Amino acid sequence: MEQPAGTGEQRDVVSCFSRDFNKMTAFEELGALARAPYDLTASGALSPERIRSYRTHAAGFDLLYATQRVDDTVLAALQKLAEESGAVSQFMLMKKGAVLNRIEGYPSEERQVLHTACRDIFAPDSLAPEATGQAKAELDKLADFLAALEAGGIVNGAGDSFTDLVQVGIGGSDLGPRALYLALAAYKIPGRRVHFISNVDPDDAAAILNGLDLARTLVNVVSKSGSTLETLTNEELVRKAFAEAGLEPNRHFLAVTGKGSPMDNPARYLRSFYMFDSIGGRYSATSMVGAVMLGFGLGYAHLEEILRGANAMDLAAEVPDIRRNPPLLLALLGIWNHNFLGSETLAILPYSQALVRFTAHLQQCDMESNGKSVTRQGKSLAWKSGPIIWGEPGTNGQHAFYQLIHQGTAIVPAEFIGFRASQYGQDLLIEQTTSQEKLVANLLAQALALATGQPHENPNRCFAGNRPSVVLLADRLTPYSMGALLALYEAKVVFQGFIWNINSFDQEGVQLGKKLATRLLAHYAGRRKNSGYNGEVSDDSGWALLVAAGILAK
Repeated sequence: MEQPAGTGEQRDVVSCFSRDFNKMTAFEELGALARAPYDLTASGALSPERIRSYRTHAAGFDLLYATQRVDDTVLAALQKLAEESGAVSQFMLMKKGAVLNRIEGYPSEERQVLHTACRDIFAPDSLAPEATGQAKAELDKLADFLAALEAGGIVNGAGDSFTDLVQVGIGGSDLGPRALYLALAAYKIPGRRVHFISNVDPDDAAAILNGLDLARTLVNVVSKSGSTLETLTNEELVRKAFAEAGLEPNRHFLAVTGKGSPMDNPARYLRSFYMFDSIGGRYSATSMVGAVMLGFGLGYAHLEEILRGANAMDLAAEVPDIRRNPPLLLALLGIWNHNFLGSETLAILPYSQALVRFTAHLQQCDMESNGKSVTRQGKSLAWKSGPIIWGEPGTNGQHAFYQLIHQGTAIVPAEFIGFRASQYGQDLLIEQTTSQEKLVANLLAQALALATGQPHENPNRCFAGNRPSVVLLADRLTPYSMGALLALYEAKVVFQGFIWNINSFDQEGVQLGKKLATRLLAHYAGRRKNSGYNGEVSDDSGWALLVAAGILAK
């Protein structure tokens, strides 16, 4: 493990960036500017010169932001905010292994944050060489395993190859990997399929297992601690199905877990791949959490391309100039809309059906990271932290919730994601345009319509405009561009956390519900073990009221 850069001088460096967001000079400047933001509905507001100028590029993506309510003065103040908060300096400290997952003066996880090290294997000089070495070692193990599968060195009991893989995990062990696989299904190895079981609802597992030839199926169980209740419950459901089919689970099951965890057990798993404490679940898609499944489904070469794209965007995030750093610029535009223009939510709208689960992943990545109400010093926030993230692919959303975005009373900033060409290239001309051209035209039209609006004598047909958006546009959704897109949003989220002076790397908010659920489960277990158990409790906690009210039978 990389030596924690959280003691002595380096921890002091981290602390020096822990400034109150509302006490920075740029905060006051932006507050004043927000009283009269740029008017996108004014004549000539979206000039060709503005559209050309308000555009930046990195790792194959153009970020078009002319449809934001900013001008050069606002951008200069946002640049100052980035510098005052030390956003890029903190990002570099993160990549070097500083202990940023911490709350000063209070018990906390006290961990490094090194998800970028998983793809630093393509950088000439890694900033965290030991962590990168660990990632490289696991990738080498995976490459050997995949090669043995391909060559017929690893087969089932009947000597047949494996055609399917089921990923069993929840949260970060499911959302990011699933989003990536669905996004890149066009690149899958012929004859191989990947499936996902995450919900502890037994119907989730049953629906997947009922359609599989278990004899030719691998199961990849993902849990860093080896003790995640939902995952272990689903694992046992799946093991039972294998045993009932007369199969030996240990010849079919893989583990992605922490070294030395209860799941690091060669008697129960065909192979074990390691994940490390320095990589949080929602940032883990490019670690073994996603790599094992992606390697099986897409092949090792495509997995490498995902990592290359992510690394390219990680490098772009190091640039101090916000106009040349798409993740930082996107973070700052989000702060401008959320903290200064008052927008509570953010719609992320991919114009690609392949990205059908990408917004769901970003909900966790953003809302679990930045849904915080205390600073890194444990003080209550005097400013808003993360927005509510939501969205669905276009153009379907246009026939659903876009009505509210255009004419509702809430201003909802939007981030559109699109591609100039389709993945499969299967298209045709209808009324002299292709389907992909229709898709991109709709994306761009929505951004323009939200910005400019439409005056009309009929108030029901009047569009106020001045509804901000950005467009992220690449040539095609490929493994490389998917890796870049993933890393762009990861960096955006951590930049916002640095600027708000919150810890974007823990998730204490999920713990209380887990604790109460454990007590409710004890009630069920008590009834099952002891027919005389009456469900009595020794405190006045809310769950006892559920028993008393008869919601949970005694």
